[in-house]
Amino acid sequence: MYLPIMITVKEEKKVKRIKIKVNFNNMMKAKLGAKGISEEDISKIREKIKQAVKNLKQKRDDGKLGFMYLPYDVKTKEEIKKVAELVKEKFENLVVLGIGGSALGTIALHRALKHPFHNLLPAEKRKAPRLFVMDNVDPEVAANLFDVIDLKKTLVNVITKSGETAETVAFMKIIWDKLIKQVGKNKLKDHVVITTDREKGTLRQIVNEYGFISFEVPSNVGGRFSVLSSVGLFPLACSGINIDELLKGAAFMDSITTNDNIWKNPAYMRAILHYIADKKFGQKITVMLPYSNALKDVADWFAQLWAESLGKKMSNDGKIINVGLTPVKALGATDQHSQVQLYMEGPYDKVVNFIRVEKFRTDEVMPDNFKDKESFSYLSGYSMADLINIEQKATEIALTQNKRSNMTIILPEISEFTIGQLIYMLEVETAFIGELYNINAFDQPGVEAGKIATYAMMGRKGYADKIKNIKSKDISKYII
Repeated sequence: MYLPIMITVKEEKKVKRIKIKVNFNNMMKAKLGAKGISEEDISKIREKIKQAVKNLKQKRDDGKLGFMYLPYDVKTKEEIKKVAELVKEKFENLVVLGIGGSALGTIALHRALKHPFHNLLPAEKRKAPRLFVMDNVDPEVAANLFDVIDLKKTLVNVITKSGETAETVAFMKIIWDKLIKQVGKNKLKDHVVITTDREKGTLRQIVNEYGFISFEVPSNVGGRFSVLSSVGLFPLACSGINIDELLKGAAFMDSITTNDNIWKNPAYMRAILHYIADKKFGQKITVMLPYSNALKDVADWFAQLWAESLGKKMSNDGKIINVGLTPVKALGATDQHSQVQLYMEGPYDKVVNFIRVEKFRTDEVMPDNFKDKESFSYLSGYSMADLINIEQKATEIALTQNKRSNMTIILPEISEFTIGQLIYMLEVETAFIGELYNINAFDQPGVEAGKIATYAMMGRKGYADKIKNIKSKDISKYII
């Protein structure tokens, strides 16, 4: 069933003012000529679009698309807020152990919504723990973390849906041992919160054994779609982020993306344009290019969402199709000086997705100095926000003049409400384009194959036959 968004008259005025927008003029034939998409191109796949709309509705109604229900999970949200308030009062550090979907969303939203130098601020300005997300098993990072945190002042949030993810478990084993040595086994409960499956997995067994505070990862929510679940909400709430507004933003976008009219549905339209750009022009590379340091890691989060959801060997009807759109993350204006040359003059195989922020939270105006240096003085009186947005617009114009496909997501501001909209829109877009390709956007068999090989090579019980198969194919002939 579809869930309503409940807003007051005052809030309705607010949401209209800070509704994010999608400008896709620079994808269309009117701007790009023969390199552009026409309304006729969209009409040609009308039946495919109708089927995709129908499929998505049915899957939602059947409870298969759990991420669509997350904005309305009031019970979990309130439980998280209560624990988060205690964490903010008691701890100096929050260490998150997770990988992929258990980490990238938290990193992206923390960077987007907190001070860019959050961990360096004094406690009285920070008003929340420092955040450290351990999302890789790099040995130097694993060892050096303990040079900058005091475990006695640290809460550890272990996140893995399966309860057995090798990288997360590896870090947990190390930090568990150090916690016992420094705070004692009887105080582990005070320093560990676990986020995992409600019933299954070794972590759930550990929760039951030790009585840890724990949060559930919904069974119908995959990792890369889980940032608006307890996976992301708990560490974000501990960091002082307003998760009420975050979820309100997502719910508001849900009210927009349930519209069957594709010309009024930004998620559906973006998916359709990417699909046609691939099928008609072979544009299989999706560049996510935010012009804001705060949104840099949103591009990183999107890369997993897009790659893991869309890179599939098999269609839903069992055919080998090997489809997928390759995500590339970039940052404006930084990557105007590193990547844009390729986008401007290289192969016509990319769709560039700008993210533009209309109003930044803080700004600096360039003073009227160096008056005798024309190459400096022309900047006087402009703000840094002026400069970065002019650079974004200039790059957009240049790409369009060169007949390069691009579209722009416009955020009126960076806030919990707008970021909630952005995240939810990109998730729905991903689900919808999966239907257009006739693939399962919610599994990841390629990732699972790598996990199995890791288990076998690390000697996990039950995987001995796999290691024999791996070793028999390990040919090391071509090494210089």
